[in-house]
Amino acid sequence: MVELAGIIILGIFAQWVAWKFKIPAILPLILIGLFVGPISTLLSDDGQQWIQPIWNSEKGLFPGDGLFYFVSLAIGIILFEGGLTLKRGEITKVGSVIGKLISLGSAITFIGGALAAHFVFGLSWKISVLFSALIIVTGPTVITPILRNIPLKKDVSAVLKWEGILIDPIGALVAVLVFEFIIIEDHSGGYTKEALLEFGKIVLIGFAFGISGGFALYQAIKRKVVPHYLSNVVSLSMVLMVFVVSDLFAHESGLLAVVVMGMFLGNSDLPNLKELLYFKESLSVLLISILFILLAANISLDDLLLVYNWQTAVLMAIIIFVLRPLGVFLSTAGSTLKLNEKIFISWVGPRGIVAAGIASLFGTKLVQAGEPGAEYITPLVFAVVLITVLLNATTARFVAKIVGVFLKESEGIMIVGASKVSRLIASYLLKNKRHVVLIDSNRLNIDKAKELGLDAINANIYVDDLTDNIELSDVGFLLAMTGNDEINRQALNRFGKLFGENGMYRLMTTGEANNPNSNNASSKLFSLSHDYVKFSEVARDFPSIQEIKVNNNSQFSRVLSIIEEEGNAIALFLKNSEGHLDLIDDPSEMTVEADSHVAYLGKPMDFEDVLNATKDENQLNPIE
Repeated sequence: MVELAGIIILGIFAQWVAWKFKIPAILPLILIGLFVGPISTLLSDDGQQWIQPIWNSEKGLFPGDGLFYFVSLAIGIILFEGGLTLKRGEITKVGSVIGKLISLGSAITFIGGALAAHFVFGLSWKISVLFSALIIVTGPTVITPILRNIPLKKDVSAVLKWEGILIDPIGALVAVLVFEFIIIEDHSGGYTKEALLEFGKIVLIGFAFGISGGFALYQAIKRKVVPHYLSNVVSLSMVLMVFVVSDLFAHESGLLAVVVMGMFLGNSDLPNLKELLYFKESLSVLLISILFILLAANISLDDLLLVYNWQTAVLMAIIIFVLRPLGVFLSTAGSTLKLNEKIFISWVGPRGIVAAGIASLFGTKLVQAGEPGAEYITPLVFAVVLITVLLNATTARFVAKIVGVFLKESEGIMIVGASKVSRLIASYLLKNKRHVVLIDSNRLNIDKAKELGLDAINANIYVDDLTDNIELSDVGFLLAMTGNDEINRQALNRFGKLFGENGMYRLMTTGEANNPNSNNASSKLFSLSHDYVKFSEVARDFPSIQEIKVNNNSQFSRVLSIIEEEGNAIALFLKNSEGHLDLIDDPSEMTVEADSHVAYLGKPMDFEDVLNATKDENQLNPIE
């Protein structure tokens, strides 16, 4: 009982440490597991491990094959969650670079890793190919914490994020197929016709049970056969049932079945898919916390000594300094990415939870089956995970600065609320080369924003945690523009420090707009006399943003006065001659250069008489 409670406590502690120091959770989990496992034998008086995963005559948690069964089911649940995140539509939208990274890049790692493992370590081709299949995955759980606080260009963040998300289930699928082919070959005594037929049987049954299980669960939830409060636990039981039943029909097909089941549901219109993802993520955190302490603790000192040699150093060097850069540079050839951006992407390639978990499971199975060299699988993959995560976690920020992809200023803009007003402003910002992201809980508003080519996230700021979205790492301005003052204040309070380091603003409430004495100048947005209703009315009547040229502060002040008096216009930005935009918050503190422009929403107006300038200098440039 003490050991089991200790694992849970240490696991959650490791998760907290990872959150606190912004590092991947797998790093403290494996280190804690190694410390209470093989390393503890050097510290205990009787030479016993502090935590013994497998039961022996004196102590242990799992008798017989209990640990093996627990690991199998836990990995099945984790892979199911990975399958849920793989969206067919996202693969088509991420672009050719990411598509090549998860195909060509993976193939290079797969082939190169197998060659390196075979010729450097002398492993059999079967074990070498399985090892290379396990190390092609990166994964969002290791990429996100590393990049969360590194301001990067949006394209670089997007490439690393989507590569990790998409390659996780794909890599798991490849590893499962390779493992099953090895098992079939061993049972059949060679790559015979019978072996190929048996392999086909496993693939067919895995896909059949995965799709059937996903369809059955989809129909049960869609038709409300299952009550809402039971949907998550019923989903869990269905995953376990599909895993076990598929395995009974074709040995080792369970993992394939749950990955396919997750992919099926992830690409369906399941009404509570987001809730299911939240539940599976929470469950996965607990399982991962327990699983990786157990797996690391189950590694013996002899296993560690197996990879404590120069061959491991050479293999790691090939994976990190040869295969990863080669895959990235070939995959990004002809793209718009610059050389320094390719170098940084090449450097950041940590292996994660799926690699370590499946390696331990497959390694144990192959050792039990008597496969020569199988004892190297678990320690070698764990070494790759530890070295790549530790290396990237400690050096990514430094390398980003050295190669010049680190953004010194966070110029991105987050707009909370994706109404028509917000979409007009966001479109203008995008045309002026500013990264802008719209946040809204209204799916219709988000869809309309995406139709305009805008970045938009469907999220509830009271529930969703946006801090894990690494594509927002360059955001430094926060604009709260919803029609609900409580939501605007909540947005500033919750995300102001993270996304509003250069400025955070909200629209005036109706009460504040009608009572100038109550205005909070430090947080007002665009106008002290226009609330959400007035903004909406102006956008409805005049849905375009105009620009008027000004050359000095005097002209700037006169233009602002006319815009304010007009009533059907609202001043938004001051754009200098180089195209840099400044939000008009306190005009008295702004310096106007020659050839600047005032951008305003609303009615086109003629400022010729006011500015005493030529017709050409005062020509309006409407931007629809």
